[in-house]
Amino acid sequence: MGKDKSSKQSAANKRAHQSSAAQSVAPATPNWPPFKPPLPVTDLMLTSPAQGFENTIAVIHNFWPKSLCRDYVTFLKTLPLTTTPGRPKRGEAVRQNDRYQVNDPAFSQKLWLETGLKDALRDDSVRHLCTASYSSNIRMRLMDKPLDDDSQLVTLPSATEPSGTVTAKTTWTLLLYLTSGAEGCIGGETAFYPHDRKSEKEAIVIAPETGMLLLHKHGDDCLLHEGREVKAGEKWILRSDLLVPK
Repeated sequence: MGKDKSSKQSAANKRAHQSSAAQSVAPATPNWPPFKPPLPVTDLMLTSPAQGFENTIAVIHNFWPKSLCRDYVTFLKTLPLTTTPGRPKRGEAVRQNDRYQVNDPAFSQKLWLETGLKDALRDDSVRHLCTASYSSNIRMRLMDKPLDDDSQLVTLPSATEPSGTVTAKTTWTLLLYLTSGAEGCIGGETAFYPHDRKSEKEAIVIAPETGMLLLHKHGDDCLLHEGREVKAGEKWILRSDLLVPK
């Protein structure tokens, strides 16, 4: 009798282990649309939207053409999006939106090598800002009017993660805007506050622009910032990070 009980317990433990393992399986990587037309479609130039903040905020206009942005929005709408909670963990941003997150090294390499991003960041004028590669953690986010407009004030700590065989840390956040006012998105600006206080007079406001890439420092050099409410339409972004050597 004791043997039967032990066998049942062992079987139960095995099932529990299998269930736990199944839940921890990473989602399959999507079959991303190809980069058409071949990128880049124009010379990429890193510029700062505010004088004096060249080392903390930068943009690349026309990083993706509008046609490719439309293709990706259409594709992303087929993916299973998850609504993120409004209450963050300690030290994290307050964000509430629908998102799809995946760890996809192959796609991250395409973004780094086949878009012109690597060459743009290795230009002599800006190469001191970043000397490593692209994070494989790819996040697609949808923000639209029905979601709560919790303040998205951010003071992010630096996170470490392996980049191949080189230990690196994420220090630059990248936001690729796939929609803007041209597609009916009203609001959704990213506002930076240079003096660690929410002052509208001091705010550096970046409006969504379809195909534009916004880069901003996080960790110790992160400026207080927020993603403003989307008042109408949909704001689609691709978010990832740049890695630099520790």
